Amino acid sequence: MDAQLKKGILEMCILYYIEKGTMYGYDIIQNMHNYFPEVSESTFYAILRRLHKEGAATTFKGEVSKGPSRIYYKITEEGRTQLEQLRTDWKDLQNIITEMGI
Repeated sequence: MDAQLKKGILEMCILYYIEKGTMYGYDIIQNMHNYFPEVSESTFYAILRRLHKEGAATTFKGEVSKGPSRIYYKITEEGRTQLEQLRTDWKDLQNIITEMGI
């Protein structure tokens, strides 16, 4: 699959996932691996960092466990708007492909 297309799909899926509730970064990645096993952890983390940098997600450190502090992600209103636009774009693309008979 084309890298740019996959990036957009992964972004939409991650936003959809964190829209359901605040999530620990590692848990997000493990769940996304169920659907995208060929995608590396570093790719998922890069998308999460970008979503945070762009304001689509907020982060906070959770309670300290036996390891390093856990970083949790939560969708923002801007992220919800972005997710809705991605959903619309995805549906439009599906309609075009269907209309073309592909």
